[in-house]
Amino acid sequence: MGGPAGFRPKPGSIPESPGVYRFKDAAGRVVYVGKAKNLRQRLNSYFADFAGLHQRTQTMLTTATAVDWTVVGTEVEALQLEYSWIKEYDPHFNVKYRDDKSYPYLAVTMGEEFPRVQVLRGAKRKGTRYFGPYSHAWAIRETVDLLLRVFPIRSCSTGVFRRAEQIGRPCLLGYIDKCSAPCVGRVSAAEHRALADDFCEFMAGNTGRFVKRLEREMRQAAVEQEYERAARLRDDVQALQRAMEKQAVVLGDTTDCDVIALAEDPLEAAVQVFYVRGGRIRGQRGWVVDKVGEVTPGELVEQFLLQMYGDAAAEALPREVLVPVLPPDAAAVTELLCEHRGARVEIRVPQRGDKRSLMETVERNAAESLKQHKLRRAGDLTSRSKALQEVADALDLDQAPLRIECYDVSHIQGTDVVASMVVFEDGLARKSEYRRFSVRSTEGDVASIYEVISRRFKRYLQERSEIGELDAGAGPDGTEQEGGGRAPGIDPETGKPRRFAYPPNLVVVDGGPAQAAAARRALDELGIDDVAVCGLAKRLEEVWLPGEDLPVILARSSEALYLLQRVRDEAHRFAITYHRAKRSKSVTESALDEVPGLGPARRQALIKHFGSVKRLREATAEQIREVPGIGPSTAETIVSALKGQHP
Repeated sequence: MGGPAGFRPKPGSIPESPGVYRFKDAAGRVVYVGKAKNLRQRLNSYFADFAGLHQRTQTMLTTATAVDWTVVGTEVEALQLEYSWIKEYDPHFNVKYRDDKSYPYLAVTMGEEFPRVQVLRGAKRKGTRYFGPYSHAWAIRETVDLLLRVFPIRSCSTGVFRRAEQIGRPCLLGYIDKCSAPCVGRVSAAEHRALADDFCEFMAGNTGRFVKRLEREMRQAAVEQEYERAARLRDDVQALQRAMEKQAVVLGDTTDCDVIALAEDPLEAAVQVFYVRGGRIRGQRGWVVDKVGEVTPGELVEQFLLQMYGDAAAEALPREVLVPVLPPDAAAVTELLCEHRGARVEIRVPQRGDKRSLMETVERNAAESLKQHKLRRAGDLTSRSKALQEVADALDLDQAPLRIECYDVSHIQGTDVVASMVVFEDGLARKSEYRRFSVRSTEGDVASIYEVISRRFKRYLQERSEIGELDAGAGPDGTEQEGGGRAPGIDPETGKPRRFAYPPNLVVVDGGPAQAAAARRALDELGIDDVAVCGLAKRLEEVWLPGEDLPVILARSSEALYLLQRVRDEAHRFAITYHRAKRSKSVTESALDEVPGLGPARRQALIKHFGSVKRLREATAEQIREVPGIGPSTAETIVSALKGQHP
């Protein structure tokens, strides 16, 4: 741990222009990103009075070993660059909003030939329209169940849809008129897409025209004495009205806004958002955040607006954003959001009336969210810290293993051998660092572990040597450079960490003493002696250290054993997933590759038509001839080849 005096820029070297700056640690990782109207004034505040800084700011400065900056022309450009860097580098000391839970969305997969309505969580997918978020998945399902009467679009999975296509019979929803059954050709792709478009338009708030259209058709059917059809239309109107009633009316029919509220304490803050569209609350969402330094409510609001709307679609931005306090650079933030939406966006603080009442409701939700989060996180942080310390004590490590890598090998009788590498940092899975290996060795698990560890750490040493052992803040000739130099593990062109840039504190292998010894031998041969190794055997959950005759026995109820089990199980899951994918691909390719004259396009058409090689084996030549591009002789050849006969 160093101090800010060691990397303070030379007097007069910092420009007085607006810009964005980055603090980096000894490994070259960006630990903090900030923006400033005046770079010199802002950066000097970090180095002027260290003792007077907030405790977390002091921690950031002692972690950092270098600082650099980029000058921009306007405050809007500074906002854009700051957001881009925070997203790219994920700095440890920056405010990062994370959901206090996983909220479900109603999603319509408009990118598919036959769009499907479903409940989705997590990252958004391209070509899919989302509505929500909702507080509970059952609320979505109730709404969808009502709307499928009027807009009978597909809601089944891909497997169910394909099976219905093959057998020529729809599922239950098709029989009870809650699906238009495009799988069996009751409606064309264009007609089904029109239904999906109407469904999306209704969910977007354009409800009036659908109710009026159904009422008009109902009256016409009654005039024509088609009473059964009129009764059906009456029920459809009631279904739409019940779906509309499930969304509370809080503001005028033309009001589209997001209502944002904060609740905070000295260490954390909770943010709640109510989405109001067409005067109705369409959804609710919450975030929690660790506060870094003395962050004002206005700065929290500014960072939230950038992170929330930075990657959002233009149509997701409302005309009005209601906030508890204005951000410091309100004009710049407003201009940025207007550019992103392509239309006017107003950021303001409600003072009175219905909007102020709604803001108070959102504030109460934020306060409750912070209270619940603190109760959950207290136990979570305590258990993780305790687990890491228990691991360090049990394995006699100098410090808690903040980065743990675990390796597992997966195969079936020595075929399609693969291995996985999973990473846990601070006791939490870091999935962006996961890696998988296709193993060349066929001599068993021990040899596979030796090969994978060797390959991983050879890459680590190679990437260090490519960049060179440069100290942060020093140039190739050893002289100090403005803004700091490149550190090992950082790509000199992109500034991003390389794939195997950082070594772990602890390597865990799935297995006993033989596997642990193989991993240790691989590291020793590469000259790496600062990485600890252990093996976790499944049968008795024993922890084996290389060269030890007896295992380390951890208490069954210990946090350390729970952590090592989670790491091992995650490595096993990741390896199994890769092995299944590789085995499935090899089975498909090997079976159809034996058919002479069958190219990639026709192989793909066969798999798409039958769904699997197993079903293709069961098909007759006449059934195979139904696939476009497959003639009689080719069909006979395929049947013979898949049955192991020579054509």
